[in-house]
Amino acid sequence: GLLARMAKNSVELNTITYNAAVTACGNGGDWANALWLLAEMAAGRVNLNTITYSAAINACGNSHEWARALDLLAEMSASSLELNTITYSAAIDACGRSGE
Repeated sequence: GLLARMAKNSVELNTITYNAAVTACGNGGDWANALWLLAEMAAGRVNLNTITYSAAINACGNSHEWARALDLLAEMSASSLELNTITYSAAIDACGRSGE
């Protein structure tokens, strides 16, 4: 995919590039790849931040994966990352879209 081509062309894969990719997955309704990217970030020792998790929670919400969105919220809290209005709104929206 695009991230592999970026790495091949010596473009740094950092938090910003991964966040953009997670957001793109969410916009396309591809929650599974959004979560895969989070795992790739962790494996590659790329910092996950509030934006990363908010984008992944949004990706889950767009696909009616409310339970996974809440799991991410809990994971984020356990990681001592700041949960902000955007994060909570994404989680609430994920539940609302699924009727939960």
